[in-house]
Amino acid sequence: MARPPSPNQPTEERRRANYRFGLRLACIAILFGGFGFAMAPLYDAFCRLTGLNGRTNGVAAMVAQYPVDERRSIKVELMSHTMPGVDIELHPEQFSMNVHPGAIVRANYVAHNKGNRTFVGQAVPSITPATATRYFQKIECFCFRQQTFAPGERRTLPVLFVISPEMDADLRTVTLSYTFFDAPTT
Repeated sequence: MARPPSPNQPTEERRRANYRFGLRLACIAILFGGFGFAMAPLYDAFCRLTGLNGRTNGVAAMVAQYPVDERRSIKVELMSHTMPGVDIELHPEQFSMNVHPGAIVRANYVAHNKGNRTFVGQAVPSITPATATRYFQKIECFCFRQQTFAPGERRTLPVLFVISPEMDADLRTVTLSYTFFDAPTT
C-alpha cells in the first residue's frame, strides 16, 4: 500500500510554483536595482527639460533681461546634507545672505573628502518653498555634473544664481539645500 505524501514534502507542482515565484521576485529586485541606478541621470534629464530646481538651459540670456529690484531683499538660506556612508563633508561658506531680485549672486560651498579613497559624487539641489522654485535660477552650479575628489581633497564649489523679480513679494525667505550622493561611475 502506497503512503500519501507528507504535508511537509513539497510536490513537484509546488516546487515549480515556488521556482516561478522566486524568478518573479528576482526580476522585481533587478528592475528596482536598475531603476535606482538610473534615477540620478533620469532626474538630471527631467530637471533640464522642465527647469525643476532652477536647472534650465539658456538661463544667461534670460537673466540679462532682469532688472535688479533694489527696493526689496530676499533672505536666501544655504544648507547641505550628505547621505549616510558618504565620506564627503559639505557645508556653505555662509549660512544665509540677503539678495536683491534680479541680481546675479555667488554662493560658495566647501567640500572635503574625509575618506581614503577617490570619491565620485553628485549633489542634488532642493529649493523651498516649492513656489519659489520657478523663480530661482541657477546659472552655474556644481550640481550640474558629477564631482570627483581625491582622498583628503578640499575644494570650494561655487553656485551662481538669480532670483527673478517676478517672484511674489510675500516670499521673503528661500532655502537652497544640497544633498550629496555617492554617484555610480560610468
